Parts: sequence; structure tokens; C-alpha cells
Amino acid sequence: MFVFPNPKTKDPKEKKKQRILEIIPGFLTWSTLIGMFVFSFWLPVWVAVFVIAFDIYWICRTIFISFYSVAAYRRLKKGKAIDWWERCQNISDPEKYAGQISDRIKAAETALRENGGFKKTGVIKKEISRWKKQLKEVRSLIKIKDQILDWKKIVHVVLLPTAGEAENIIEPAIRSIAESNFPKKQIIILLATEEREPEEQRLRKVKYLKEKFDGVFKDFLVTTHKVEAGEMKCKASNATFAAKKLMKYLEEKRIDYKRVVFSNFDCDSVCHPQYFAALTYAYITDPKRLQRSYQPLPMYHNNIWDTNAFVRVIVTSSSFWHMFQSTRREMVTFSSHSEPFDTLVKVNFWPVNMISEDSIIYWKCFAYFHGDYKVRPIYLPISLDAVLAETYWKTIKNQYKQKRRWAYGIENFPVIMRAVWPDKKINFFKKIKLAAEMLEGHHSWATAPFMLAILGWLPLIFGGSAFNESVLAHNLPFITRYLMTLAMTGLIISMFLSFLLLPPRPQKHSRKKYAYMFFQWLLVPVIAPTLGAIPAIESQTRILIKKYFGEFWVTEKIKK
Repeated sequence: MFVFPNPKTKDPKEKKKQRILEIIPGFLTWSTLIGMFVFSFWLPVWVAVFVIAFDIYWICRTIFISFYSVAAYRRLKKGKAIDWWERCQNISDPEKYAGQISDRIKAAETALRENGGFKKTGVIKKEISRWKKQLKEVRSLIKIKDQILDWKKIVHVVLLPTAGEAENIIEPAIRSIAESNFPKKQIIILLATEEREPEEQRLRKVKYLKEKFDGVFKDFLVTTHKVEAGEMKCKASNATFAAKKLMKYLEEKRIDYKRVVFSNFDCDSVCHPQYFAALTYAYITDPKRLQRSYQPLPMYHNNIWDTNAFVRVIVTSSSFWHMFQSTRREMVTFSSHSEPFDTLVKVNFWPVNMISEDSIIYWKCFAYFHGDYKVRPIYLPISLDAVLAETYWKTIKNQYKQKRRWAYGIENFPVIMRAVWPDKKINFFKKIKLAAEMLEGHHSWATAPFMLAILGWLPLIFGGSAFNESVLAHNLPFITRYLMTLAMTGLIISMFLSFLLLPPRPQKHSRKKYAYMFFQWLLVPVIAPTLGAIPAIESQTRILIKKYFGEFWVTEKIKK
């Protein structure tokens, strides 16, 4: 039986490993923050050189992320244009389907020769190009046609965990599934409630939603989780409880786990109409389907027009980060995503005593398959609620708490290292890269805003008269300012993409709102440290000094 390391282990040897690994992220962060001041006093010249080198590194990083964010946007645009449902229906016979696509290409090329209109010619050329790429993909599937599954036998289960969210928060998520273009009789809704929610409120919510969608889906299951000994009040324990109940249901219905795709959605997740068709196509055509997670691109667009500027900058930046991550092989699951249920059963679902559940399930699967496990991006958006509370200040406060919870994902690092490092089937350099990337990501999250804003001035403040009279000291502010101006390229690209991705403006908002959304990016120098770095520092410090979070903080959600 597969065993994943327990973060609350009682074994003395493993407990010592866990504790040492817990210390590393916070130690690195505080060493950097304190070292900024100490070395600016002792070694101002070297710090000045480091400042310039770090600024150049940051420019390269910004350009790199911006380039791949644009690439992800283009893939997203193409993903929306594809008829995934049509592909699902035809791919079971790839040879026949390839013939159909070839006929389309020939017909389009004939129309192109006969057509004289420039505008129409451009449209036809784009269609031919798209079909040729599709033809190449379909032909590549001919050699594995015996491994392609029948879409009619696939069952989708959508988990919607709720710990007190009102029915008007959950209803849009279920409605979006009901409006998808995949047969609803192959979709099961699994509403996972918590016993600690007031019973009257919980029963009213369940009754309303079940009646609202009665007869729409294959089934509408409801579970009620009670926190047991050894569990935390967290999304993971609720999800694990619901998934184990689902196992019994599937066994009773004699449904093969390998034909079940399990989507763990936040209860406010509004999926794209083609998501389940695209997910099905990706699943049935991949021979290594059981070694894949499937990740749509999270966009916090449900209420983006209603929340404030601080939150919009935070969630838009988060969306860009996940767009960039979707272009990398090292992509990790986040928020709403999907996995084969058979794989979830094999890894024994989510750890029930950890806060961060969305990425840790990826790492459990990664460990189970000895590193041969990947996330396959689905280039379609899934829209979630941005933080929104009754008042402006409470909204900012709640955004801080949400960002702190996300940053608490560094709790995964010790457990992942304990799972992966002893595994001799995983390449040594892959382990080093994994550890370095995780530490670098969280370290940059906590320190980069302060290094960019403050570090350049510290040698001038603490370096003394000898340093301040040097040529380097006189030029340092100008060099730093020039390099940071170049780095603004990334911000400009982010602004441009944010408007391209923005959902239609609700009538209740005037056109002036566009101006506010433009000028909101001027807040980045304030937002980056206060709602970005400081929550990360707090999370790492809590783990460093053993002031762990005792339960999952549920983001308050309201509708305007």
C-alpha cells in the first residue's frame, strides 16, 4: 500500500527531518531580509554589485514570464475556438476522422483558389492552418487507436466542497456545468458539506440546490463531513471524506474507477461550456491518462467588476502567473482541477491534516508514480470569485488572509522532500531542481518586492562616506532606475492582457470603470509588498517558529 509522509509524524527520526525541512524556507527569507541591512553596512560595494545583478536578473525573469504569458493567452484563445465536442464524437475512429479533416482542407483550398476577397481569404487560410494542425494530431493517434477510450463510457464527477457558502454562491457553478455541451447524464454532482455548518442553513441550501437541478445530471450526491480525530478543519479532509463515499457509490453502480474523471472544484468555480468536452478528449486520447492531472486556467472574473482595485491587481497577477505556469513542464495543480479517480484511490486521496490541498494531491501522485506524473493544461478558463466583503477595508483584509493561505503552501516542501528524496527511481538532478524551484519561488514571493524597492538604497544609507564618494555610489541610483524602467515592460504587458481577458462590463458599471482599471496598476509598488510579500513572510515565519495554522481559512464570499 502506498504511504505518503505524514506532516504530524510521531516517528522521532522522521519528525526531526520534518522539522529541519520546515525551518529552511523561513530561515532563507529572514537571512535575506536581515542580510540586506547587515551587508549594506559591512560590504556596501558588494551589495551594490549584487543590486545591479539582481535587477538584471529580474528584467530577464520579467521578460521570460511576459513572453510565455502572451503565449498562454494565444493558446487560450485557440482553445476557445476549437469545437472540443466535435472532436470527442469523432476521435474513436482516428483514420476516418483524418479523412474527414482532409476533405475539409481540400474543400477550403478549392474555395481559396476561387475566392477573390482579401478578407475572406484570410479567414479561409486560418481555417486551413487550424485543420492541418488538427490533422497532424489525429494522424498521430492512429497508431494508438486501440488505446483511445469511448467518450460515451466516461463519467465525470464534480466535487463542490462547501463550509458555509450560501446557495447563491454555489448555484452559478452548478449552472455552468448544466449549460456545458457535454451530456449531463454522464456528470455527477458531489456536494460536500460540513457538519459544523448550522444545520438549518445547510439543509436549506442542499434542498434548494437539489430541487433546482433535479433530473439534470446523472446524479446529485450530498455528503456531510464530521471532523474526526487526527483531521484538521480543512478542505482536504472534507474532499477525502466525500471521495470515499463516492467509492461506495461507484462500486454499487459497478462503474470502473478508470472511466471516472474527478474534478475538485471550488464551490464558486464557473467552468467554460466546453471544459468537460475538452477534458474528456484529453483523457480518452492519452495512453498515460492515469498519470495526468488536468488544469484549466483560473480567472477571478465572477465578480471582478465589483471588487476593489487592490484585489483586482492581486487576482489578475495570480491569473497571469498560472497562465505562465501552464506553458511549463513543471506545472502544478491549483484551485479547481481534475484527476483520474482511479489514481486518487491509489494514492488514498488528500492528506487530512494539511491546509494546502490543491497542489499536495499532485505531489502525492508524483511520488506514487516515481516522478512520472504531469499536469496537462486545458486551455479554457474557469472563472472564480475574487475576494469581496461588505466594506472596502474588510475586502483588503480578507485578501491578505487568502494570500497568506496560498503562501502557506510552502508547508508542502518538507513532506514532498521526505517523499521524493529517498526514491531512487527519481533522477537525482530532478530532485535538486524540484527543491530549488520550490524554495526559489516562495523565497522570491517573500523577498523580491523589498529587494527591488529598498535594497538599492541601503548601501547609500549605511555604506558610509567612503562608499558614498565612489563612482559606483553616484551611479547606483541611475543604474537601478534605468533597469527598473526596463522591467516596467512586464507591467505594461500585464495591463494589456488584463483588458483582453476582462469579461464584458455589467450595465450597472459606467465606462469610467475602465479608467479605474487602468490606473489601478499604479498601486503595484504598494500592493506587491503589503498583499504579496508580507503574507508570504508571515506564513513562512509561522512554520519556522511552529505557530502552525490549525484550520483552513475559508474566504468569505458575497454577491452584490
